[in-house]
Amino acid sequence: MVLAPLAWFWQASLIPGTYSVMDMGYLDYGGGSRSSAGHDGQHSMSLRDLVETTDRPADLVVNLSAQRKMFEVSTGHPFDGYTLNDRSPGPAITAHVGELVEVHLRNTNVDDGITLHWHGVDVPNAEDGVAGVTQNAVGPGQKHTYRFVVDQVGTYWYHSHQVSHKQVARGLFGALVVLPADGVGEDRDVTALAHTYAGTRTINGVAKDLHVDAAQGQKVRVRAINTDIGAMQVWSDSEYRVAAIDGRDLNKPTPVSGEALTVTAGGRADLVVTSPARVQIGGATAMLIGPSDAGVPKKPVQPTKRLDLLSYGSGAPISFDPTHADRKFTYSVGRRPGFIDGRPGVWWTINGHLFPDVPMFVVREGEVIVMHIENHTGDAHPMHLHGHHAVVLSRDGKRSSGSPWWTDSLDVESGERYDIAFVANNPGLWMDHCHNLVHAAQGLVAHLMYEGVTTPYKVGGHSKNSPE
Repeated sequence: MVLAPLAWFWQASLIPGTYSVMDMGYLDYGGGSRSSAGHDGQHSMSLRDLVETTDRPADLVVNLSAQRKMFEVSTGHPFDGYTLNDRSPGPAITAHVGELVEVHLRNTNVDDGITLHWHGVDVPNAEDGVAGVTQNAVGPGQKHTYRFVVDQVGTYWYHSHQVSHKQVARGLFGALVVLPADGVGEDRDVTALAHTYAGTRTINGVAKDLHVDAAQGQKVRVRAINTDIGAMQVWSDSEYRVAAIDGRDLNKPTPVSGEALTVTAGGRADLVVTSPARVQIGGATAMLIGPSDAGVPKKPVQPTKRLDLLSYGSGAPISFDPTHADRKFTYSVGRRPGFIDGRPGVWWTINGHLFPDVPMFVVREGEVIVMHIENHTGDAHPMHLHGHHAVVLSRDGKRSSGSPWWTDSLDVESGERYDIAFVANNPGLWMDHCHNLVHAAQGLVAHLMYEGVTTPYKVGGHSKNSPE
């Protein structure tokens, strides 16, 4: 009597060796109208057709070669990881807004295959780089080309979305920065790409503080990018302004001192400081900004107070009205015992369901969407929705009173509740998952699906597609 139910749950939890994400879980219409479009094959289109439609020559062509190899993270510390063009992080990609970017990816010897996801860039769905959802993994010796227009100035990054919890940790990522068309900005513009390789903390692949040469009084924009699976704190020993979050400018940011800013896993923050200054990127590494002959500034004590983006900056109108949403969804993260693919454990749940019995949030193009996110797990979850930026409406019932806070990577602490809103303006089939990539691999993954869009790709199969 005890074993029979356990055997049933074990059997019911088994996941096929290959399956379409469109067949997993259940459809959640968020209170909106229902349609079978995209499920019965009628009036549907393949996401393979959701590509960049312009046929003009690329403004920027990037060639990237992925390889598994040993490399040094710090002197005398070899690391068995992955590189792009023989380095990790991979080459920084810098484009100007409106440019057509073309990336040629070649897999030299990454046995599991590889893809590239353009984190925070709202690309056409076929260019999103998710193995088994928007493409097949690129196997050893194979090539793949991505084409997309960068239509939003900001700080982004790229990384593999094939066995991502292993490949990103071991080096398959790089920075992507989109500058204004005229290139005008602060006096200096630097990127601080933070990553931890097997316990060694780095900025831009260097395991020590980095010096940025800047004259006295120069304004310097520091683009902090968090590629790890947990949040990091960023602060300065002098006043700073938070100019942008996740590639979106904040309205009328004011000077900050004595407060640290939380940059969520996968998230980005642009800080503007005046030289000389020390910008701490997490607790272990910093950017030392000032004249080359200046002394090394003392590491400041980490502030105990955190900057609250809910009230930072000044309010401004947005382009839609969230109070008249077409659909409202709930994304409630919990945890409970059970089986996933025959393995017993205590697993993450979404709306009470274990993977793969998770929601498929169904929308129509042009609709206003409100999503309520809550966390009941005892652990933080950095939630990342592909293909869209959402504006934060409230946290724990408190309405946003500062600048519109647009985000694609939102840190939801245990016990917190957020309401966010966005316009469904990018048709496709999009992952909506925790960017603690280990959590995603353990089943903390859902999808946003536009009616009428299907995918020909499958998880598993001959390409060994495994997006998490």
